[in-house]
Amino acid sequence: MPAHQSSSPDHVRWRPISVSDGLTRLTTLMLTGGFFLVLSGLAGSGAEFQTLKGHGGPVMDISVSPTNGVVATASFDNSVGIWSGRTPRWLDGHEAAVKVVQFVDETHIVSAGDDNDLILWNLPQGMRKRLEGHTAKVTGLAVSPDGALVASASWDTRVGLWPVDGGAPEFLEGHTAGVNKVAFSRDGRWLYSASVDGSLKLWDLAARSEKRIVDRNGFGINVMVLGGDVGGRASWVAYGSQDGVTRIVDLKTGERLHDFSLERRPILAMALSPDGSQLATGDGHGFITIFDTKSWSIEKDFKAALKGPIWALAFSNDGEVLHAGGIENIVYSWPVAELASFDPMAQKTPEFLRRPEDMSNGERQFARKCSICHALTTDGGRKAGPTLYRVFGRQAGTLPGYPYSETLTGSDIIWSEETINQLFLDGPDHFIPGSKMPMQRIVQSEDRDDLIEFLKTATTAEALDGGSQ
Repeated sequence: MPAHQSSSPDHVRWRPISVSDGLTRLTTLMLTGGFFLVLSGLAGSGAEFQTLKGHGGPVMDISVSPTNGVVATASFDNSVGIWSGRTPRWLDGHEAAVKVVQFVDETHIVSAGDDNDLILWNLPQGMRKRLEGHTAKVTGLAVSPDGALVASASWDTRVGLWPVDGGAPEFLEGHTAGVNKVAFSRDGRWLYSASVDGSLKLWDLAARSEKRIVDRNGFGINVMVLGGDVGGRASWVAYGSQDGVTRIVDLKTGERLHDFSLERRPILAMALSPDGSQLATGDGHGFITIFDTKSWSIEKDFKAALKGPIWALAFSNDGEVLHAGGIENIVYSWPVAELASFDPMAQKTPEFLRRPEDMSNGERQFARKCSICHALTTDGGRKAGPTLYRVFGRQAGTLPGYPYSETLTGSDIIWSEETINQLFLDGPDHFIPGSKMPMQRIVQSEDRDDLIEFLKTATTAEALDGGSQ
């Protein structure tokens, strides 16, 4: 099917990166030639267990630079982390959760997420370029082998093609539901896409058209990787679907080579080791499974998270370490050889996963509706939303240091029992159209009343002094 051209001229405008002062130090290091010396010690020079802490929300994706082993992370807290040892440097610019991040080269990365946009980050120059054109969230990214083109997978059912050096994007149309992942062939001539519609398609990039359907599954496909080697080309594709099946398909013949189902669903993360010998998958029950790609036997099946799913997986460049992220705001980096000997992650249950019987109704409403984005403490951490500490009586959009949307900046709303009640009665999309808050409502008036009573107590200085949060 023909590609659709976008004519917007705004795709090529670089803007200064709006980040914490940590990035200023990061940029200085890069410009003086010290950046990669600082980061080179991160998980890849030795197989040691470690954790990377600092995000304010669940970790949705992990990428490792193929040239120097630098780690980048994407999080629900709207930010991208670049890791120097265990010290994060933050890239802030997205207006919603960041779902995916990929290295373009040593000095550029690309990220995307729930704000529908891609951002191309030029780290040495301290600049970012926003790539606009998708009309729904972006859940997958891939960079062409020559680094000249970025492909994006979006829930607007389209695949985006973005020239790294500027120019209008093109969009490939043919899927009937959201696209979750994309992958380039090793020669850059072909592109694969996996969709919620259950199909895995092959695209001819020279013609900008669909070539064929590689496989069709009865359930949505969430993740995929290309592997194997025949004449310098990938020989198989592995994909994970909503029903919990990991499937291996021959790229030339379309034959289904192997199906693995461990009665755990869905498959949410997938990574191939640098030498192609191991395939790792993560599922909704918190397990990581590692397959030997020669024999297609299961090497390890590890309960990696006590609570919640595994959303992100990536191997270190030497293949000795596996990075994983999930419902916690922490990246766990395990030596692959000793994977099953370590305790699972998510030892502390996040607020929104606590048992209902352990909380009052007001606290339960906060845990389910607010806690993933908002803290109750004075500093607020790196949450997606501003802290609710002393929220009553505060003018909306005025907390220093938080990057509010234009809708809330200068708002005349004062947060009170009445305005918070109206917020959840109408839903943020109606009460504050254009804000970053996700669309949600609390329908029952009793639940809204209980939430407000909980917030009136929990957001005060007295509550903090008493150690309640």
